[in-house]
Amino acid sequence: MTVPVTPDIPETLDRREGPYGEVVLRRRGTTYEIIANGCFLMDTSDGRSERLLVDAAYLALDPPPGARPDLLIGGLGVGFSLAHAAAQPHWGRIAVVEREAAVVDWHRSGPLAEVSAAALADPRTEVLRTDLVAHLSGSADRYDALCLDIDNGPDWTVDEDNRGLYSPAGLAACRDRLRPGGVLAVWSAQPSAAFEAALRAAGFVDVRTQEVPVARGVPDAVHLARRP
Repeated sequence: MTVPVTPDIPETLDRREGPYGEVVLRRRGTTYEIIANGCFLMDTSDGRSERLLVDAAYLALDPPPGARPDLLIGGLGVGFSLAHAAAQPHWGRIAVVEREAAVVDWHRSGPLAEVSAAALADPRTEVLRTDLVAHLSGSADRYDALCLDIDNGPDWTVDEDNRGLYSPAGLAACRDRLRPGGVLAVWSAQPSAAFEAALRAAGFVDVRTQEVPVARGVPDAVHLARRP
């Protein structure tokens, strides 16, 4: 007898213990969910704000005709930002930083390949298996745009280690990895006036926030700022 699938009951597809704790991939009906240390991070139910993250960065950058700016995506997640960027020919190099080996595996050979397979096969794409803060602080690479989707944003981090990204030192590292005039775009689970102030204090200009309405609760947000 076939047991019907109940959309409201999640099915655990993979569970891993890593250096940063437990990460879990679940399926709820046709939606995939990523859980970190028991806290919901993201799912494949929407993706509008993840795509806006990439589009808003490009529009704020406003490159000259024919230019192909280099992009760094911080956090592979469910793959929406990477897939959206790779579908656009106007980007040059597309580097994506992801510290969780499990998340990379789910995209390369697991269920999330349906989102990201084409993007990962794109010759412009490079996956960097490292911590984002470590990469920003220790690398000499420069980019025209940084699109960061780490944890739940600056005001509520599941992993305490991620708070360093939104600290003065973390924002200074972001600024230093940008070429002059480059754009920083940061996804957040809610708008944050305090984070806007932190961006200005870190030397960024043209600071603003775009909101994305959600079905319930406060809107998602993309914070934008430019290196002078």
